[in-house]
Amino acid sequence: MINMGQYIEMAINWLMVHFSTFFDAVNASIGSFIIGFQHILFGIPFYITILVLASFAWMKAGRGTAIFTVLGLLLIYGMGFWEATMQTLALVFSSTCLALIVGVPLGVWTANSPRAEKILRPVLDLMQTMPAFVYLIPAVLFFGLGAVPGVFATIIFAMPPVVRLTGLGIRQVPKNVVEASRSFGATRWQLLYKVQIPLALPTILTGVNQTIMMSLSMVVIAAMIAAGGLGEIVLKGITQMKIGLGFEGGIAVVILAIILDRITQGITGRKNKKN
Repeated sequence: MINMGQYIEMAINWLMVHFSTFFDAVNASIGSFIIGFQHILFGIPFYITILVLASFAWMKAGRGTAIFTVLGLLLIYGMGFWEATMQTLALVFSSTCLALIVGVPLGVWTANSPRAEKILRPVLDLMQTMPAFVYLIPAVLFFGLGAVPGVFATIIFAMPPVVRLTGLGIRQVPKNVVEASRSFGATRWQLLYKVQIPLALPTILTGVNQTIMMSLSMVVIAAMIAAGGLGEIVLKGITQMKIGLGFEGGIAVVILAIILDRITQGITGRKNKKN
């Protein structure tokens, strides 16, 4: 009988013993990043936040999304979940930013290197198909309880779509366009930044949309390790059998998901029209 769990546990223990300083540094860096987002969102009055988000939704996704944004956020404020919603938004923004910082370069790498794609494909499959709750275990062991392990687990769970779609978008750039750019003397970086990424941008933005949605779903699950936010309200509703509270928290999550999804889809749609 093969006891894989024992070997994985030994590997995690070894990492905890020999790389504790590294994990402490990562913990402090990601913690500061999250706190920065939270200070910004908590420091702005709720009506200003609603106004800014509604205006942005109007510009990128139209009047209907803007009206829904105003009504949805006012409902969240009226239910008393404003602080938890801003906490969830800070976690989603932090996770998405970090996932994009790592995921987009990896996607570019897989597009330009078949060997890299062969290596990363099974890793991405593993990241996407592993039950989300499993990521919470090493995250807690490395970083303890709180928002940082929640963001760490969210990054792993939400990063694969942007890696895959960045690679796909760049591979779909017509070869004659690439050859024409090279024939005009474009360097490798000029080809990437001035030709491939602009043409692949609608596909990359679809990956960003998927990453945001998966971040939101994982942030809710991360409430189990004290990440806070709306997930904590849903969890409290489940553990304390407060059905109404659980549904209210769920409705707030759905409203937030629809707003973020419509805005990012609106941005993607505009890029598609331009191309």
